[in-house]
Amino acid sequence: MPQVSYTRMEAGTADDYRIVRELGQAYRERTADRLIGYLETRRGEGRGFQVDEYTHALQTATRALRDGADDETVVAALLHDIGDGLAFDNHAAMAAAVLRPFVSAETHWVVAHHDVFQGYFWFHHIGRDRNEREKYRGHPCFERTARFCERWDQASFDPAYETLPLAAFEPALRRVFARTPWSLAAESL
Repeated sequence: MPQVSYTRMEAGTADDYRIVRELGQAYRERTADRLIGYLETRRGEGRGFQVDEYTHALQTATRALRDGADDETVVAALLHDIGDGLAFDNHAAMAAAVLRPFVSAETHWVVAHHDVFQGYFWFHHIGRDRNEREKYRGHPCFERTARFCERWDQASFDPAYETLPLAAFEPALRRVFARTPWSLAAESL
């Protein structure tokens, strides 16, 4: 594998940065593979739920797919909690950051805010205001995020639900992450 000549970025040459760019593109092309691998590590991680995080991700995506959601939304459903294992207290922001270059600003917003919207179903049991999501009422993505949580996310903790395997979502995952990153330049909603 080619290697750059520098030990400090400021000393790099155009040839060095050509290498970095070419290898970076090859690395980017394997993003879906790394995400699939990471999802596999979530098997057995459950935090007391009746299904593990892996199954919850698959169930959420299965529900989205069966509801006729597009690839981007199905992938968002699959990865919406991908941050749980690494950034528990800001998992939604982390998942949204992973998706952001490859999805619309609307889908990014849904994933970034799903944790507050999901709170509608349980915050009142732990002394928080279940209506915290109301601070976003009037936002163009409010209803879409509420539907995401109501129809797919909060309902996906059922060990008896007929859940599709990860292989069913790999084509959509690969299509979404094969996109040229575009939304980094898009303004956030």
